[in-house]
Amino acid sequence: MRPVTADFLQATRASYDAMAPAYADRFSDWTADSTPLDRSLVSAFAELAREHTPAPVADLGSGPGSVTAHLHTLGLPVFGVDLSPRMVGLARRAYPELRFHVGSMTSLDLPDETLGGIVALYSIIHVPDDHLLTMFTEFHRVLVPGAPVLLAFQSGDCEDHLHLSERFGQEIALDYYWRTPDHVIAHLTEAGLRLYARIVREPDGEEKRPRAFLLAEKPVPGPR
Repeated sequence: MRPVTADFLQATRASYDAMAPAYADRFSDWTADSTPLDRSLVSAFAELAREHTPAPVADLGSGPGSVTAHLHTLGLPVFGVDLSPRMVGLARRAYPELRFHVGSMTSLDLPDETLGGIVALYSIIHVPDDHLLTMFTEFHRVLVPGAPVLLAFQSGDCEDHLHLSERFGQEIALDYYWRTPDHVIAHLTEAGLRLYARIVREPDGEEKRPRAFLLAEKPVPGPR
């Protein structure tokens, strides 16, 4: 396994900036690329998040914006956050009626307890293990009590790691980390979030790895 450098955010940002147009063309319609199960889980998340309206939902790692747009069609006040300025620019042009911001899910520029939900679909795969707890602690900080979190990621043995130096014909330096659901759940619970449900589905179509979905929530404080 390659050593994790402190500038993984910079490398991830530069990589997605480089391949943003081709990536956006390939993944321009999440609803068309996703399975019925995927869409049903996002719909279940939306039903839970609507209980906390008008607190908005953040789509973290929003990329070209199609997931953000889908959440909007489900009746959620939602905005997207992505590390790549170029990806954010493409999302803004595709969905001018929605808000997209440049930012990092490991350090959210948001006040405490302001979000009614967080979605992170296939974006935590670029976060090294030693930053997972920091990221989930940020999720806990910005969520209102009771608000849901939906994660999706390619599942695999925790020693599995991929480094790509080229994608879509562009030179990049992008790391991917495959993890078991139990590994991610351990970090979620350590950050104070409570697991609500877990689902792992088998690869579909051209997919090579199982897809894990974790639905969690920020607990509501009990009586003292």
